[in-house]
Amino acid sequence: MLTIVLTWVGAVLGLTLLVAMAAGTFVVDVDEALRERRRRSPEPVPDQAHPAG
Repeated sequence: MLTIVLTWVGAVLGLTLLVAMAAGTFVVDVDEALRERRRRSPEPVPDQAHPAG
């Protein structure tokens, strides 16, 4: 019984780690794409925290 429980705990932890690693690469790719889009923008994007005026 203990072996079965430990096996399932290990499987769940392994899958959680796998999903976290995949999500991390996805976030990095999206961030890089947004940075490239911002860099190629013909006009500067105003800072939303400090609007001009």
